[in-house]
Amino acid sequence: MLVLSRKASQSFVLGDTIEITVIEISGDRVKIAIDAPKDVQILRKELIEVKQTNLESAAGSFDPAQLSKLKKTFQSVRKDAPAAPATPPDEQPEE
Repeated sequence: MLVLSRKASQSFVLGDTIEITVIEISGDRVKIAIDAPKDVQILRKELIEVKQTNLESAAGSFDPAQLSKLKKTFQSVRKDAPAAPATPPDEQPEE
């Protein structure tokens, strides 16, 4: 890991296209500006970690038996439901 020291208004460059500038230092907080091409995605690390945790949690709770039961429920509801009109009610021709 590279560790750099920068003062306010000083910058460093990543590759040829990304520039990081220290805008302000106040107590234990640092405000930075990132100048990068629009196709470069910039995300806070904690958001990436939350997303990964959610994906792992969702994958761990998948139960094929529950999915099969849910499909059967939807199929029976669909069979019992009245047929939908070909055109919406507000566009039905008057008698």
